[in-house]
Amino acid sequence: MFKNNKLKNKSPKQGLVERVKMPHEGEIFGVVESTLGSNKLKVRCQDDKIRNCRIPGKMRKKMWIREGDIVIVKPWDIQGETRGDILWRYTKTQAGWLKKNGALTLEL
Repeated sequence: MFKNNKLKNKSPKQGLVERVKMPHEGEIFGVVESTLGSNKLKVRCQDDKIRNCRIPGKMRKKMWIREGDIVIVKPWDIQGETRGDILWRYTKTQAGWLKKNGALTLEL
């Protein structure tokens, strides 16, 4: 048992428990619109742009991404308006929590 009864994943900024991974600076939410084959996906991002995103090699075999999934997208430095990398995929429960707490404004 823990001697100290405080929560370990308490956010130092707000004092609230962070339940799901949030995008950092330069990352945005997106919804997968379609799969383009191999490791490429078409993603509608929260900034109203559609990007062709790829799944990096370290994530390619660890998770399956389907149409309608909520993801975190990191736009590329070059061609950032049209391309990006997928960093994280949310489960349906996590996406519901984001929508309920106002962090996600995209249509599912």
